[in-house]
Amino acid sequence: MMFSFLAKGGVLVAPILLCSVMAVAIFFERLIRFYRLRKRGKGLAEGVARLVRGGQDEKAGELARSSRSPMGNVLSQAMEVKNQDRETLETVIAHATEEQMRYLSRYLQALATIGNITPLLGLLGTVIGMIKAFMVIQEMGGKVNAAVLAGGIWEALLTTAMGLAVALPTILAHSYLVSRVNAYEAWLQDGAVTFMKAVMR
Repeated sequence: MMFSFLAKGGVLVAPILLCSVMAVAIFFERLIRFYRLRKRGKGLAEGVARLVRGGQDEKAGELARSSRSPMGNVLSQAMEVKNQDRETLETVIAHATEEQMRYLSRYLQALATIGNITPLLGLLGTVIGMIKAFMVIQEMGGKVNAAVLAGGIWEALLTTAMGLAVALPTILAHSYLVSRVNAYEAWLQDGAVTFMKAVMR
């Protein structure tokens, strides 16, 4: 029954539904990814810094590489140039952090795009539906009762409602994931500072 109801909204119902499926998939994929990566890298910067202070550079590098986390990737690249000048070390850390941020932000632009285009798809569906409704009125010589006109209008407005219903939670999901990415960036920067303090002591 639900499918027959949605089918009344016209051809743009399918793209809107597809957008909703994509948005849900992206949101949960990123949530799971963030949880796993944060768990892997928990306490890593402190552990690497402790080994560096103890002169165990080889173990520190192995620990960073084995974590398979954004923090581990940043610290393993930093370990490769830890004995060079401070400017080089800071440049490598900044580049590695930026690289990890691009990885963490993956698919977020697609989520933002879905949040932006679904209301427009809904509006386009409504416009098409209204055009069809008024074409029917014209064909019937303007002799249309209120029930027929109301039916055509609500079917046309259905796609707008669907577009908004998909866009609103998608925008909220995007904002939440962006906040998580920003938190990860701050975490990576804190880890880099901890490492720098151990190296420059």
